[in-house]
Parts: sequence; C-alpha cells; structure tokens
Amino acid sequence: MQRKIVRSTLAAVACATACLGANAWAWEPAKPVEIVVPFSAGGASDQMARAIQGIIAKHKLMSQPVIVLNKAGASGAEGLMDTKASQGNPHKLLVASSALYTVPMVSHLPFSWRDLTPVAMVAQDEFVLWTNAAGPYKSVPEFVDGSKANAGKVKVGGTSSKREDQIITSLVQKKTGAKFIYVPYKGGGEAATQLSGQHIDANVNNPSESVGQWRAGEHKALCVFAPERMAYKAKVTQAQGWNDVPTCKELGLDVQYQMLRVFMMPGGVTPEQQKYYVDLMQKIVATPEWKEYLERNALKNEFLTAKALADFLAKDEAAHRDIIKEAGFVAAR
Repeated sequence: MQRKIVRSTLAAVACATACLGANAWAWEPAKPVEIVVPFSAGGASDQMARAIQGIIAKHKLMSQPVIVLNKAGASGAEGLMDTKASQGNPHKLLVASSALYTVPMVSHLPFSWRDLTPVAMVAQDEFVLWTNAAGPYKSVPEFVDGSKANAGKVKVGGTSSKREDQIITSLVQKKTGAKFIYVPYKGGGEAATQLSGQHIDANVNNPSESVGQWRAGEHKALCVFAPERMAYKAKVTQAQGWNDVPTCKELGLDVQYQMLRVFMMPGGVTPEQQKYYVDLMQKIVATPEWKEYLERNALKNEFLTAKALADFLAKDEAAHRDIIKEAGFVAAR
C-alpha cells in the first residue's frame, strides 16, 4: 500500500511538472518572425527593431530568427495595412509609433490600432529641434527670429507628411507666427543627411536619428519638445550630454510632443501567442544592452502591457485627435 502511495505521489509530481512545462511553452514560433518597420531604414523605428533583433540573437531569447522588414510606403500606411491584413499570423510584429493614430486621422485610412493586438510599449521618444552647426541658427531665438525675417524660405525637414515631424513643425509655426517650408523624407536618417548637407535649415528628429551628427559636430541641438529635460547626463559630445539640452519651453517656445514606441501583433491571434511576445519583451528590456540602448538614444524608459497599455493607447489616441485638429491636418470628408 505504501509503495502505491509513493508511486501515486511521484506520478502526480511528474504530471504537475509536465503540465507546468506545457503551460510555460503553450506556444512558441515555429518559423522566422518578421518585425515590420513602417518607415525606411535608418530612422528611429528601424534602429529600435534592429537593436531588439540583435538582443534576441545575442541572448538566444528565441529559437527562431528575427527578420526586419521595412515597409515605408504611403507615410507608414503600407506597414500598418500589411499588419492588419495578416490577421491571425503569430509570426509577425509591428514596431509602431504615434503613426498608429496620425496616419488614419489625416488620410481616412481604414485602420485602427484596435484592429491589432497590443504587446508592449517599450519606451517613449523625444523630439529635438536640430540645426546645422555651421548654419546661422545657433539658438531658439535666432531660429524663430530668422524664420520670421525669412518668411516662407526656411526649410524644415522631417519624416513623411502630416505625421509627428510635420505636426511639431506646424505647432511651432502657430506658436511663433513663423512660416516654414516643410520638406518630407522617407525617414529620419534621410532628414539628418539633408541637414548635414545644408539642403534644409532644420529638422525635428528624434535623438537617435541625429546623435551621430551631433557627436561629430555637424548638428546643433537647440531644444527638446518635452515637459522636462532628458535624464541622461553622460557626455555625448565633448561639451554636452542629453540633459544639457534645454526644453523648448525653457527658451520661450512652448511646444511639447512625445511619441510612444510600441510593439503590436496582427489581430486574431491567441492569448498564448500574445503572452509569448509579452514575456519576450520583458526579457529584452531587462538586458543591459537594452538599458544602454535607452541611454544612447535618450529614450524615456516606460514599459506597459495588458490593460495599462490599452488604456494608454486610448488616452494617447484622444490626445492626438486634439493635436491633429490644432495642427490643421484633419482629413476632409
């Protein structure tokens, strides 16, 4: 009788262990996973996707490889609609920004973030007013006054049309009364290159999109469009770190804008598939490489999943509706 009890106990332990293992690995990718970047190579979204691709590979966080695909057509709409059309596909992730709301709002694109499955917000990104270090604008007052004096001649570049960069540019115009020529590019990398070549007078790139040129002395960071200075104090250039860049409000230009960095799956996936990627993102953000990436690119550290993420997306969407309206970009029906 005692042997039977021992055997039964051992069998129960074995079953429990097996069941726990089955639950822990309820689902995992069976083929390569695509990360869709709805913008061109070199921009902040592309850089983030490739950084995460490298972290996954280095720490062997997945048994399958990760492939980064740039789908930059129609100001990001191609990547959004590609993910929407991949209903039920658990081998695809979208790295997204505020374009989740802005692109549909300004174009009547038949897309909503609710068509997709939220995974995790991994950070928020800042925007900086950049000028060419060899150009005439060395400060915010010089830029504003010079733009007013040369109304309609100062060129500001940015990623795509009627998206974050042009929204910020429009808000600056409304606050200052200046008039700019907005020049859209496929991504922040191209906008940075054009500023280095003095083909434009300024851009409002994310820190990661212009950090190389800033470090090299080609670009000057005039101010950050944020409620407070960036936290990182280590020197990036010989003289400055991100924390040394004043907020635009400090210098009399009261325009603020921050952008989420979020990963989404197609709609129609299972809770087990969603959980796999939530767990994956939690492992990624715990690595030292991710913490280094945040500081190097001056990203605001903020991680959200589940209901907290869904609530944030709904609130952020409503805020963007007001911003789009103020910028004058609401699509005509």
